[in-house]
Amino acid sequence: MTRLMHKQDPTMEPQPAWEVALLFPAQGAWSEEEYLRLDTNQLVEFSNGYIEVLPMPSDRHQSIVLFLSVLFVAFAHRIGGKVLFAPMRLRLWPGKIREPDLLFLADAHDPRRQEAYWTGADLVVEVVSPDDRERDLVVKRQEYAQAGIPEYWIVDPQAETITVLKLESDRYVEHGVFGRGEIAVSAHYPDLQAPVDDVLDAP
Repeated sequence: MTRLMHKQDPTMEPQPAWEVALLFPAQGAWSEEEYLRLDTNQLVEFSNGYIEVLPMPSDRHQSIVLFLSVLFVAFAHRIGGKVLFAPMRLRLWPGKIREPDLLFLADAHDPRRQEAYWTGADLVVEVVSPDDRERDLVVKRQEYAQAGIPEYWIVDPQAETITVLKLESDRYVEHGVFGRGEIAVSAHYPDLQAPVDDVLDAP
């Protein structure tokens, strides 16, 4: 069997595999169904026909998420709730899908918990990514509020804080900004607590 090989000119800038790229819709033309058919371990979010490929998380980022997962899972187990972590899709509204670092439902049998994606959550957590701090601090804060998520935690390794936001009407207000030496406490679940030092220094 003869295989056609294309020799790469070492002086040329490497190009994407355009033949493969053209199999997918152009940016702005993606449907929600096409997005949901993507099969990848890369974090990919969806917004009004556009897909956003997020950078792979760092060791520190994942260590923080893992530490919080253990705390949240233990709490969820006590109250009959459910916790998942990215990659897991959260459909905020038709045409908008995010993948929070952590998703929490107080009732494991909540109908918003679906197989392909969740249609809501009682609490979400994001660890701020250094590549685009505004995404977690501003954009997602607005989006999660618009979607009616009652509580949003923002873990900021650079600022060394955990901000707990509580939904009031259609916007978030600060329940607390917790720094080193303090314990972050949920706005809706007082027994859900996270020592900031342990979170930031997660091994």
